[in-house]
Amino acid sequence: MRIDKWLWAARFFKTRGLAQDAIENGRVLVDDERVKVARMLRVGETVTVRVADVVRTVVVRELSEQRGPAPVAQRLYEETAASLAAREAARERRRFAAEPALAIEG
Repeated sequence: MRIDKWLWAARFFKTRGLAQDAIENGRVLVDDERVKVARMLRVGETVTVRVADVVRTVVVRELSEQRGPAPVAQRLYEETAASLAAREAARERRRFAAEPALAIEG
């Protein structure tokens, strides 16, 4: 199955076009290597996806040609423990970061 279709079916991107743009711009890695849009994805491969400032590393568990509801899409992959820890640490940093608007005087 093509990686752009899988990213769309797994609900990482709203459209296949957005998934294709992310792949072409190097924001999607398979086994830590840049890939092309038409690359065939296999079960067991590790996919790293960067959307905005969130980086997720997942292991492909299933392949699906159809985009289904979120609970079904979440069964297509399993996020790694390191990825979950990094996202939680980033969430905490953002929570305790100073509000930029407080620096404005006037």
